[in-house]
Amino acid sequence: MAVTETRSVVLRTEIPGPQSRAIIARREAATPTGLYKAHPIAVDHADGALVTDVDGNTFIDFVGGIGVLNVGHCPPEVVTAIQAQAARMLHFSALVGTYEPYVELCERINHLAPIDGPRKTILANSGAEAVENAIKIARAATGRPAIIAFDGGYHGRTLLTLSLTSKTTFKRHVGPFAPEVYRAPFPYTYQMRDIEGMPINSDEAASICISQLERMFLTHVDASTVAAIIIEPVQGEGGFIPVPPAYMQQLRALCDRIGAVLIADEVQCGFGRTGTLFAMEQMGVAPDLLISAKSIAAGMPLAAVTGRAALMDSIPLGGIGGTYSGNPLACVAAIEVLKLMPELMPRASAIGAAVRQRGDEWMRDVSFVGDVRGLGAMVAIEIVADRVKRTPDVATTQRIIETCLQRGLITMRAGLFTNCIRLLMPLSITGEQLTEGLTILDGAIRDVAAQR
Repeated sequence: MAVTETRSVVLRTEIPGPQSRAIIARREAATPTGLYKAHPIAVDHADGALVTDVDGNTFIDFVGGIGVLNVGHCPPEVVTAIQAQAARMLHFSALVGTYEPYVELCERINHLAPIDGPRKTILANSGAEAVENAIKIARAATGRPAIIAFDGGYHGRTLLTLSLTSKTTFKRHVGPFAPEVYRAPFPYTYQMRDIEGMPINSDEAASICISQLERMFLTHVDASTVAAIIIEPVQGEGGFIPVPPAYMQQLRALCDRIGAVLIADEVQCGFGRTGTLFAMEQMGVAPDLLISAKSIAAGMPLAAVTGRAALMDSIPLGGIGGTYSGNPLACVAAIEVLKLMPELMPRASAIGAAVRQRGDEWMRDVSFVGDVRGLGAMVAIEIVADRVKRTPDVATTQRIIETCLQRGLITMRAGLFTNCIRLLMPLSITGEQLTEGLTILDGAIRDVAAQR
């Protein structure tokens, strides 16, 4: 195979190359089939928005570790901080004693979180663990058992968080699930219709969904038993659907009225991805608890629950925490991420604008591009077989993703119907890399369209 080389992309072998195929064969022999992989490549190293596989092929990364690498792969400041901390102490455990990076990080997050009044934070290992802690805090604070989650929501793969997660793909053959979880309709405007079957706008979607949620208190769960309502300000796995601010404001008023805790799950949409540090800053209301993870620590395993101090103190001594939670390596990484954010956050809006400009062209020229949406640099392209009926087209979505990979661009699916292409490029991506990646994506979409 002739080497294909552009400004950033370098393709030296077929994709996947021979060394990638060998490592993937070992993976398949050593790991269970249930461990999904979006692409048949084995990665050797990465830097910024570029990933190089074991065969020497370099790709532009529009997935960012599924939203984990807002600051990019291996930012020097983070790497240096991890190396220095590793030389001092790898682990101690906040359950045994105290180390300053844990305290400093919590102080910084408390200062920045868009929550009213005094705030406190506890650290965890993963988004799912943080969600579980948030639910425990809400139940302890209210003395109530019930939790309301949403259609299309994704909150993790542990028993409780999988109970909260909507998509049945993740739940096959592993029930029964945790009790006292109730599911409300989510204002997925693009796939909603009015009673006459006509498309609606986001305000209408918000009004319909809040009415249906209120009705749940008559048909599914008594309002007096609801401990919390948990929602992603921008649904991630559900298809990068921003919550209409009017709906979030109605949820805030509803929680205040019934005495429930409003939990914002910002595992994927947080840490600068939407143009503000937290997406809730754009919703016009404050949550009671806010969950962070993914990009919080540039790839190190870390998550956080931040909330009103009175709520956070509801758990009795020893009721929350974990052996590895807030590992010092992850803490120093997160501190450096927060230092980088003021410079990177404006890039989210610029990246999002560049994607939407292309999106306008696809909406104009390509019949199967049904919607291009998101907030900041968290953008999804919804692929449909019929723009009128808005029928999801999973096969075409996958063909575009596979074509992109063959040309040196890493993308990934998302969506309740698995018919969305999610774009989570690092905010540190250069303008040239962004243009090159979008040009590859544009070519893949148009070539797949031409083959139909």
